[in-house]
Amino acid sequence: MHLRFRRFLRWAVLAAIGLAVLGVLALATVYYLISPKLPDVESLHNVELQEPMYVYARDGRLMAVFGETRRYPVDIADVPEHLKQAFIAIEDSRFYEHNGVDYRGVARAVWLLATTDDKRVPGGSTITQQVARQFFLSSEYSYTRKIAEMMLAWRMENELSKDEILELYLNKSFFGNRAYGVAAAAEFYYGKKLDELDLDEIASLAGIPKFPSSGNPLSNPDRAKIRRDYTLQRMAELGFISAADAASARAVAMHASPHEPPLQMYSPFVAEMVRQEMIARYGAEALTRGYHVITTIDPQMQAAANQAVRDGLVIYDKRHGWHGVEQHFDLAEDEDAATAQARLRSISAQSDMIPAIVLSIEGSSASVVLPSGRAVTLDKGQGWGGRSPAQLLKRGDLVRVHRIEPAAKDAGATAAEPALPKYELTQLPRAEAALVSLEADTGALRALSGGFSFAGSKFNRATQARRQPGSSFKPFLYAAALEQGFNPASVVLDAPVVFKDRRGREWRPQNDDGRFSGPMRLREALVRSRNLVSVRLLDTIGVSYARKYISHFGFEESSLPPNLSMSLGTASLTPMSVARGYAAFANGGFLVDAWFIEEVRDRDGAVVFQENPKTACRTCRGTGASGGATSAPASTVVGGFNLGPPTSAPTEATAEVDVEKEPPAPPREDMIVAPRAIDGRVAYQMVSMMRDVVQRGTGVRAKELGREDVGGKTGSTNEHRDAWFSGFGGDLATTVWVGRDNFKPLGRGEYGGKAALPIWIDFMRAALEDRPISPNTPPDGMVQVQVSANGTLIPGASGGLTEWVKVEDLERMQTDTAYYDSSNEPTEESFDIF
Repeated sequence: MHLRFRRFLRWAVLAAIGLAVLGVLALATVYYLISPKLPDVESLHNVELQEPMYVYARDGRLMAVFGETRRYPVDIADVPEHLKQAFIAIEDSRFYEHNGVDYRGVARAVWLLATTDDKRVPGGSTITQQVARQFFLSSEYSYTRKIAEMMLAWRMENELSKDEILELYLNKSFFGNRAYGVAAAAEFYYGKKLDELDLDEIASLAGIPKFPSSGNPLSNPDRAKIRRDYTLQRMAELGFISAADAASARAVAMHASPHEPPLQMYSPFVAEMVRQEMIARYGAEALTRGYHVITTIDPQMQAAANQAVRDGLVIYDKRHGWHGVEQHFDLAEDEDAATAQARLRSISAQSDMIPAIVLSIEGSSASVVLPSGRAVTLDKGQGWGGRSPAQLLKRGDLVRVHRIEPAAKDAGATAAEPALPKYELTQLPRAEAALVSLEADTGALRALSGGFSFAGSKFNRATQARRQPGSSFKPFLYAAALEQGFNPASVVLDAPVVFKDRRGREWRPQNDDGRFSGPMRLREALVRSRNLVSVRLLDTIGVSYARKYISHFGFEESSLPPNLSMSLGTASLTPMSVARGYAAFANGGFLVDAWFIEEVRDRDGAVVFQENPKTACRTCRGTGASGGATSAPASTVVGGFNLGPPTSAPTEATAEVDVEKEPPAPPREDMIVAPRAIDGRVAYQMVSMMRDVVQRGTGVRAKELGREDVGGKTGSTNEHRDAWFSGFGGDLATTVWVGRDNFKPLGRGEYGGKAALPIWIDFMRAALEDRPISPNTPPDGMVQVQVSANGTLIPGASGGLTEWVKVEDLERMQTDTAYYDSSNEPTEESFDIF
């Protein structure tokens, strides 16, 4: 018996040794098969986590955050102790004791696999193993992956400190709702920074990574509460908190709610422009590398632009009456506020106009439900256009309301109860608008609105809508004529004219008022926006010449009609391009580029891009078409056009006026001088003429701004499909367009001065507040003359109307008193009237 036992013991030992050898061989085989395929964990020292792109106004206010993930990486030193302890308590209580693999947990997992039918069992994965899986492995459940995970964990523990591993875990883990990392989760679920979290919130966050989508506090608050309370229990058991603190935190109700990043200014159209530009420059990674983009947008101006566009379109809409509800739902008889509310989930608020569904009509009032589920009553005085809600609405109508003054408290209400807000019926305007404001000397975009509501339509009308500018195009044509020897006192006939094309078809252009004024000076023609003068001007200087010259304002020559209709603004141009063109008038004749990204910094704060724009420089010596600067005064030639002679000595016709001029100076060393677009003297004359448009012409409403440096031009197109006002004041060039996306008419009488100019005025009033008056000083090479009302030169220094003309044009004025009056109208062979 004893011998038999010894023999059994010998075989048992041999079997154990054999199994051990086989186990070692198996592990060695697995190691040599898997180890070469494992990634290098040293890369975790320099890991770059995906981080969104941040967009700011010029003063640092947050404008937008772009990216598929919400993530704000934090250093472990900035993580509160209780927050670290919560994750350790719920995920890996022996984190600071094991070497990457918790053998107790592994043994427990093996035992469960052997004693249950479950294919997946809890336990066994440490925080280190989870980090290895998050960075290097897939979520596939297999023994091979588990072994690889353990090997990587061993390597990571040799390469990284415990705090480094925990930092990676806290920044990498997914918390649901696109939130990656605990800092992003804290902001999204509670609107707090990590050091502001309460204990119950800390425990709630720690419980999310196990079930990030199906068990977060928003998707399943009951399940999340169970996880939170268990985390608090484990923290108390491990001595991280007291039992009393745990009980107090468990007593707090679940209160998570979605919080978007705290945006500090609203400019969605510009933010989208930045997103597209950054992707164009840096590829799709622009949204994941944590770039911080500083724009040129001025927050005060942008707020003024938003308000001006909103108010202008609402006022326009009120002029044209109630145009009906947006949509109608057939509500069931038993459908109440709760069920009707569900229909509003996919309908966004636009500007301050909130969607609502009509539940009932009683007397002159209507009861409507808001997206919040609250039902409110619109009484008789809260209708639209003097009509009560009951006259306009019926049950099931989708309407818009906006908040007005809070209602007075009920007599029985206590002082502590807040007054409930009141709402008023409104409607989305049918028209749209765009506003662009540039710094004239640099082209920096200071404010932009691409429409009434970005939520309603992401189409950016400021940069994407190509519309006919109408008479607001005339200053470009007049500039071409001034370059050809005309001057503001030149007389052109405002009288009927007929043109025929090669097929014999006739074109009879008309003035807006259908009247004719006979011979008139160009200054008066622009002030009164006479179409026939513009047509005759273009016919005189030639279509080909005019297209080439006007292209110097930044327009593609191919976008300008090759016929006389161009004189009436039939080119299709964007508001941005028109504003850029007007900047050339305001800055003394230079072509600047419109730009909006000032600076780009990486996630570490290092500058990766800094804009150095082309800048207008009136006092720089010899600025040429190349955009550089020469050492001595010289003529500027652009595309064959001489845009300014050398400084001329005063002539006898020069008036004795004290005009203070800055001496010529070289540009700053780092300045890129913008190329000349037009002769600075032509720019001066056009600014003078457009200031008169405001003082006594079609833009006279802008006189209310009380500034002598404000000038511009109205614009309207056939059947009032487009209304414009483009102009300048201070250091800004601003364009406003109003129209309908479907190209339908705006309505009778909706000229540029009525539909667009009020928006321009409201914006410029705010934008120019406390800004100095911009002078309009005649540049060198000009002389002051006196002319009669019919444009004839008056010898001497007084006794007529004052004009500044180019020196080389003076001789023509002295010898040529005739105005353009072609009795035999030429046929415009290239003109196509259809």
